[in-house]
Amino acid sequence: MDKNKCIIIAEAGVNHNGDLALARQMVHVAKDCGADYIKFQTAVPELVISSIAPKAEYQQQTTGKGESQLDMCRAIHLPLSDYAGLAQLCNEVGIGFMSTPFDLVSIDCLEAIGMDFWKIPSGEITNLPYLRKIGALHAKVILSTGMSTLAEVSKAVEVLEENGTPRKNIILLHCTTQYPAPYESVNLRAMDALRELGCGGVGYSDHTEGIEVSIAAAALGACVIEKHFTLDRSLPGPDHKASLEPDELKQLVNDVRHIEKAMGNGKKAVAEAERGNIDIARKSIVAARNIKSGEILTEDNITVKRPGNGISPMLWDKVIGTRAVSDFEADALITL
Repeated sequence: MDKNKCIIIAEAGVNHNGDLALARQMVHVAKDCGADYIKFQTAVPELVISSIAPKAEYQQQTTGKGESQLDMCRAIHLPLSDYAGLAQLCNEVGIGFMSTPFDLVSIDCLEAIGMDFWKIPSGEITNLPYLRKIGALHAKVILSTGMSTLAEVSKAVEVLEENGTPRKNIILLHCTTQYPAPYESVNLRAMDALRELGCGGVGYSDHTEGIEVSIAAAALGACVIEKHFTLDRSLPGPDHKASLEPDELKQLVNDVRHIEKAMGNGKKAVAEAERGNIDIARKSIVAARNIKSGEILTEDNITVKRPGNGISPMLWDKVIGTRAVSDFEADALITL
């Protein structure tokens, strides 16, 4: 992977609200916005959520308290049979297809389709049977690390590795699992701690409002940025309010691409873009007043002014005390 290339994942998730036509529209929008991948969420709700599982607080705030988490998810998930068609559409449109499986049956469904990366959500980082099955695919993995300690992340990586996925094929995403995530909870510097695990890269899954934290993560070297998007934040559903609308997603992509260009190679050198300004901005030793040939050059009769195509002021001490080799008018470049 190009270390300066940031993969941008437009997280559609379940923001299609279980409507295949809406999901297909989101594919076109993500492509138009410049994202590298669009990612959905694949699940058989009955295999993921028990009948007694409560909604998260943010889900209660966005969808009410009248239904269970299971009933909510039944209403907003697509059937497994829809994902092959979405993957085909992505191929036709020219954007990468990804979907996060939330259960073992969904893994089988997506394996039959084929994906460049397998995305493991934060909630499955302690799911041993799930991690073993993903690891045994011997594929590239993106592992979200929300709600996790470094020890838990390390253990999940070990499980993937033990079951056939090389550590170099695992990208870790720093993440704060709250929707929206408060800025003070983000802790972007934790990306450095994740790098200590020696995986193939570190990125950021952004649940904050706006795009500035994603931009900061890109500047800190994130190789993947994942961000929820929606066609309309006013739509019903648990994740819309913490998602970007299309114009914001497009701005995010544009800004990250600018950051990529600005990161450079880390070597301090004269940039080609600035080379022509050296003589304009730097200074040379010049005559402070008219000087006669043979006159001793002193701090009284020479000074430093632009342009910089004469003797460098860094040679000031060597010039002081020498004799003028010719007449110099005021502001003329001194020569030796």
